[in-house]
Amino acid sequence: MTTTPFQMTPSPKNPDDFFKTACYFEGSLILVAIILGWLVDVNPFADLHFSETAIFYGIAGTVPLFFLFLVTERLSCEPVQKIRKLLFDTLGGSFSRYHWADLFVLAAIAGIGEEMLFRGTLQPWLERSLGMNAGLIVSAIVFGLVHAVTPLYALLATLIGIYLGLSLDYGGTRNLLIPIIIHALYDFFAFVVLMRAYKKTNTPES
Repeated sequence: MTTTPFQMTPSPKNPDDFFKTACYFEGSLILVAIILGWLVDVNPFADLHFSETAIFYGIAGTVPLFFLFLVTERLSCEPVQKIRKLLFDTLGGSFSRYHWADLFVLAAIAGIGEEMLFRGTLQPWLERSLGMNAGLIVSAIVFGLVHAVTPLYALLATLIGIYLGLSLDYGGTRNLLIPIIIHALYDFFAFVVLMRAYKKTNTPES
């Protein structure tokens, strides 16, 4: 599974508009994070710091999630097959029109936008209001609910939300760059796998 909320909405009638629509939607989440942060007195940029350590943790932290993705791709149980078919039908055709570099841009925008909203704004606000553990769990549940295209999908997204929330504090210092990198790289790899699978399935035999 991938972690981008827009992906379950209908694609634009003109497939050529897909990339712009997706990027605009994900980019708009940055503005949502800023407005929400202003309303609840949380600065979404407060814990965003560039460091080589954060980059390392971000890259390393992508491995378990992508491994989970590869494992679920090979499961044959009905709930997993339903998710796979849903992603394939809604995203495969659109992704197949684009180069991997386009998908990287989309994944990067999604990682930045979603993490600024959920881990940069919502989680700190809920941690301040409810406590650290409750704030982490509730923000992850909200993250799961916006991905609730199937019950299993929502559950997996919630668990991923907890994982991304915990990654904020990898290394002992809170840094939003870590979940941004994890989210972006995971989505990118998942997008590419989906794109290649769709092309393989829909390429006419010579």
